[in-house]
Amino acid sequence: MKNMKNLLLLLVFSLVTVCPAFAGQKQNASKPGGIIVDVTEVSGEVTDVDQEKKTVTVKGPEGNAVTLNAKNAQNLDKVKVGDMVNAKFIESLAIFVRKAGSSPSAEQAQAVALAPKGEMPAGVVAQTTQITANVEAIDYKNRTVTLKGPEGGVRTIKVGNNVKKLNEVKVGDQVVLRITEALALDVTKP
Repeated sequence: MKNMKNLLLLLVFSLVTVCPAFAGQKQNASKPGGIIVDVTEVSGEVTDVDQEKKTVTVKGPEGNAVTLNAKNAQNLDKVKVGDMVNAKFIESLAIFVRKAGSSPSAEQAQAVALAPKGEMPAGVVAQTTQITANVEAIDYKNRTVTLKGPEGGVRTIKVGNNVKKLNEVKVGDQVVLRITEALALDVTKP
């Protein structure tokens, strides 16, 4: 599991910082921005493996059961009733404002790593989506910003009081929203 956690962190790091789609984009320190990260870890015991349907049923520590689609799982034949499934899910949201430099856009990058054939099933999947929108209008008094997205849609959003430096955002700036989701999963013998 430690290797999967390390691999998960490496994949998330590479998607957020190294991928060509997102390279060279830095937050302007004088503009509003922030990052929120949420990590969820769960473990459960395998109670059923259906090789024909390619599903695995896992019972959690509180007795709740969930049947997982394992159609893309490698080494499913190694999973047995009583094995433990460990999963870690990471969601991060980064939002920042920058001077306009390009048209609004939407981009996506994904990375996948699976355990080698013949070993216990394990894998990591990470995906990052980045959307940029142009600031079309700002109402500082009512704390609203009107954004125009990559497909031409326009939306006005309320900006919370916790956002500092709103007065430094100007019409023509871009708002960048970067969402990363990653899942690391492994199966171990009890």
